[in-house]
Amino acid sequence: MALERIQKIISTGGYCSRRKAEELIRQGIVTVNGRPAKIGDSADPLRDIIAVDGEKIIINAKKEKLYVMLYKPRGYVTTMSDELGRKCVTELVSDLPDRVYPIGRLDKNSEGLLLLTNDGKFANMIMHPSGGIKKHYRVTVREKVTEEQIIALSLGVEIDGKKTAPCTIHVISADPNRTVMEFILSEGRNREIRKMCETQGLTVVRLKRFAEGAVKLGMLKPGEYRLLKKEEVAALRAAAIKGIAKSDTENRKEK
Repeated sequence: MALERIQKIISTGGYCSRRKAEELIRQGIVTVNGRPAKIGDSADPLRDIIAVDGEKIIINAKKEKLYVMLYKPRGYVTTMSDELGRKCVTELVSDLPDRVYPIGRLDKNSEGLLLLTNDGKFANMIMHPSGGIKKHYRVTVREKVTEEQIIALSLGVEIDGKKTAPCTIHVISADPNRTVMEFILSEGRNREIRKMCETQGLTVVRLKRFAEGAVKLGMLKPGEYRLLKKEEVAALRAAAIKGIAKSDTENRKEK
């Protein structure tokens, strides 16, 4: 078998996404035949022994691909483990036959739909920065939101030195001390909605993701999960492929 990048082997093995694998390599916990790996290293996945923190990555074993939708409760962090001892989302899916990894994230104080999988290729596709998959959030703020604030947020505001992508916002209900809105985003930056609202002087008191592409949270309760249906997996994959293709076409036009 041809040599492949270490991060690709780890991702294909379903351990985590390729981007996360690169982080693990930089942390020095990835080894090839017992020696620390470096970014840019390649290996033969069928001959060489690749391990992450001592756990061997098995590339040629036939594993069932798992695609899971979890209702992440508030108070859980979207990581495999936590140095501070906080509750992790993987504790809620520990009874699955194989380890699954979060696709993207929801911050500790947010709740709702979180996708997990052991299919590294699928995870990379869903998290592609082209933003082919729309994510729907119900956001409650303490203040009454003005039309000017809605327009500013919809067009994009600067957070962390970069302007957010345009998004769609609907006001669901409003009174002097509370406004409930639906945000529809195509990108997934860290704590993006909370930071967007902060630029307009708005305080988020509740944030819930209830849909991602064609996949909806439905009747799941906090802490519950279910396997995605085949048509849901297909719809997510199709939306991601479409977004990536559109992004590639636009990039070629710019050149």
